[in-house]
Amino acid sequence: MPDLSVTADRLVERCPVECEDELAESEIRLSEGRLLRCSACGQLISQIRAAEFQASMREFDTDTGTLPGVGDQARHDQRAARMFARINALVALPAGDRLRLLDVGCSTGALMRSARSAGIDAEGVEPAVRAARAAQTAGLTVFAGTLADAALPSARYHAVTLMEVIEHLPRPGDVLREIRRVLVPNGVAVIGTGNAASWTVRLMGGGWDYFQVGRHGGHISFFTPESLRRLAGRCGFQVERIETRHVRFVESYQASKPVYRALKMVGEVLNVPARWTHNGHDMLMYLRKV
Repeated sequence: MPDLSVTADRLVERCPVECEDELAESEIRLSEGRLLRCSACGQLISQIRAAEFQASMREFDTDTGTLPGVGDQARHDQRAARMFARINALVALPAGDRLRLLDVGCSTGALMRSARSAGIDAEGVEPAVRAARAAQTAGLTVFAGTLADAALPSARYHAVTLMEVIEHLPRPGDVLREIRRVLVPNGVAVIGTGNAASWTVRLMGGGWDYFQVGRHGGHISFFTPESLRRLAGRCGFQVERIETRHVRFVESYQASKPVYRALKMVGEVLNVPARWTHNGHDMLMYLRKV
């Protein structure tokens, strides 16, 4: 394989996990070209150009942002409640103290709303101006800009969440180190992203819509449990817990309804062993500041 580690036309020229090894083309072909794979950590990286990346990110700068639909709100709150319970168990605050949480890339504040309902003091950071303004209008405490721009005080938060954000970042280590700075000693960071080592990827390859920048704007960097663990360690965190869920054989738009329903049922059966073995395609990693 040729060494593709330096190509001026690409948005990402080095491994986002900060490995020094070469990037080589993988077997996964997308419209931007084959995904690149780091030979050291297995990270998968898009060959997208900067202008195409910026254009794809415009979908997030809206007044609704990532708010769940009416029918999805209860499910969203249930998932958030499970995550908050994990965070509370790891942080172990004294009785009567309120958890202080920062949501990085909070969009219009869906997670912050769930946090407030759970008695958590939540703040957010969001670079998409319209989405940040909508959250502020709803009464949420949100800084419009990047985490670096916010210049927040050190050791301010018990927990920081980074949900479906890290896959957008050409240099995720910079953000993780800033998250570490604003966390209290032994504070907890939670990262939600796709799992590029999942059974779904092994079965679907480039057909997985998480890889498709046209369907998921800004998705350029795809982690495995191992590559995310490596980056966390380099940024001053230790892994406390990894969760994965969901297995998929086909996207809903790729097959007839009967075929899709049948394959969806098979995936649901495999969801249980996927959780046990960290092979689901939705990944949550809980990190502790060290």
